[in-house]
Amino acid sequence: MGLDYQTILWNKHKKVYDKLILAFMLMYLLVFAGLTFTFNAQTTIETLIIRAFGTLAVIMLHIILAIGPISRLNTSFLPLLYNRRHLGVSMFLAAAVHGVFSMIQFHTLGNVNPVYSIFTSNLDYTSLTNFPFQVLGFVALIILFFMAATSHDFWLKNLSPSVWKKLHMMVYVAYALIILHVFLGAFQQETSPFTIGFLSIGFVTIVSLHLIAGFNEVKTDTKKSEKDESNWLYVCRTGEIEEDRAKIFTVDKERVAIFKYEGKLSAIHNVCKHQGGPLGEGKIVDGCITCPWHGYQYLPGNGQSPPPFTEKVATYELKLVKDKIYLNPEAFPEGTEVKPVNC
Repeated sequence: MGLDYQTILWNKHKKVYDKLILAFMLMYLLVFAGLTFTFNAQTTIETLIIRAFGTLAVIMLHIILAIGPISRLNTSFLPLLYNRRHLGVSMFLAAAVHGVFSMIQFHTLGNVNPVYSIFTSNLDYTSLTNFPFQVLGFVALIILFFMAATSHDFWLKNLSPSVWKKLHMMVYVAYALIILHVFLGAFQQETSPFTIGFLSIGFVTIVSLHLIAGFNEVKTDTKKSEKDESNWLYVCRTGEIEEDRAKIFTVDKERVAIFKYEGKLSAIHNVCKHQGGPLGEGKIVDGCITCPWHGYQYLPGNGQSPPPFTEKVATYELKLVKDKIYLNPEAFPEGTEVKPVNC
């Protein structure tokens, strides 16, 4: 992409995805408003907006954090992962509405700057029960703003994938701050068992999904493999790999994806150059290995992205003994042509 900013091109699937996001948000807000006025008709519009958009943002954040591990456990959910950034930006907008209206409601009636007021209206920072919870929400919103503002591939390319990834991993810091923000707010202002219970269930669910997905990956990474007389590593039998799919294999803490396609086998490094996506969880589409995260493609024989793209990944040599697949653990330089093995 270079240093040029290009507008986002929405394909048919992205348009459907975005319409579903918008429909979900509108439906939630309408249901929330209906229930609020049914059970508490005295609620003001400002309070309704603060609570409706705040709870919507929290629910959307939990969905976002659940998509990753669920997709690793069940590939049927990969379409959700493919467009997750759209969901993230939408979640930030909901959180921003909550934050702006909260600031207007609680910090604009005096003669102090509203942002300054957030940090100084309650100075009980040493208290656990009376800690200024609004500060936590404000800091979380700033993190979410930077993530939304840099979600375009322009920033990914020019910040570098590693820096961009580290920035967007800050979502877990924002999540922790939001959990504390809501917990403390519920204790100090509402003492709502529903809010505490709902948030507790959400937190346990997110942690559990990440742990389960992580344990599954550990099994792959720590699996021992037999060697032949040439120190090549046994991977699996050909029948264990589905057509146009891959077997992920770990070599010296590096994951390798062995793809089966058109009666051939090829092996490349498992990590996509775009965002570090797991290429081995993708499939062959139109003759190219297609990353399941955002659709970046590589030719299986040389690990190169088809022109005009320039991304490259390392390649590996394979051999077949009867129906047993063996891998040379020494990787070739990125983009090196390796003759596929017929199977």
